[in-house]
Amino acid sequence: MFWNTIAKFKKKGVLGMNARNVAYIARYNERHLFPLVDDKLKTKHAARKHNIKVPDLYGVIRYTAEMNDLGAMLNPLTGFAVKPLRGSGGKGIIIITGRDGENFLKPSGKVMTLGDIRHDISNILSGVYSLGGRPDTAIIESLIRGQPDMLKYSFEGLPDIRVIVFRGFPVMAMMRCPTSQSDGKANLHQGAVGVGLDICTGKAIRAVQRNSLVDRHPDTGVDFSDLAIPDWDEILMLSAKCYDMTGLGYIGCDFVLDETRGPMILELNARPGLAVQIANGIGLKSRLDVIEKLEHFDLHADERVALVHEKFGAPPVAA
Repeated sequence: MFWNTIAKFKKKGVLGMNARNVAYIARYNERHLFPLVDDKLKTKHAARKHNIKVPDLYGVIRYTAEMNDLGAMLNPLTGFAVKPLRGSGGKGIIIITGRDGENFLKPSGKVMTLGDIRHDISNILSGVYSLGGRPDTAIIESLIRGQPDMLKYSFEGLPDIRVIVFRGFPVMAMMRCPTSQSDGKANLHQGAVGVGLDICTGKAIRAVQRNSLVDRHPDTGVDFSDLAIPDWDEILMLSAKCYDMTGLGYIGCDFVLDETRGPMILELNARPGLAVQIANGIGLKSRLDVIEKLEHFDLHADERVALVHEKFGAPPVAA
């Protein structure tokens, strides 16, 4: 039974964790390049050099003593995000969308005091959310205002788009939609909905919540079949440029759609998970194989995107 299951997965081109680690991450991602994506400040600086949009940086807190100026830093802000510099999986992120006098409002309407934010930043500094539990740094960024047409696919939080890029070629993508079950976070393991996206058009293929197919958002009731990501060509181009920016051959690029600025890089991941296969209902390895068989890789980003359309676009409909 076990070996039959493994054979079925291989036949469908499903990429497993061990194969991902050995054949792709270890082979195509040089270790000395990891800090560029594990450290959000380094990612932000590199993105700006490559004309890739990122949220504005309001402040950086590295030491407890620097929190003495936190009140003055936050006082003029009505919306912002606090993030661990080396965090992962969305842990430790504080999103503030409004004010109630001297207090701060989360997307759910929950009130946070300045003391609450200080406490959460203290946890960030102590390494509660960092990779390996090492002492960390807190960064304070501008709040991303989501595009109204996309917010209907989300509960309280902001949906994001994950694109898997292999050797500079975007090969598979999904949108992660927060739900009440995921506490407004775009985390599939906590109950967010993963919507598989056609890599060439950005249109929804199917939607999955906790490995079960769904037709509608469990909180908003919106039908996922109508989902089509705006500015999709720009997202593909930015994804391809992330390879040029980082030098990492196997990478997950996370985007958000800002109401005024359009697609922006939220973060990059040198060890992207494999749930994108479940969201799309197809295996990732078959697409990675197509890219590995290409004869030329010394191409500009626009040429790589054109090849993605050629290799993974829908075949012409017979007359």
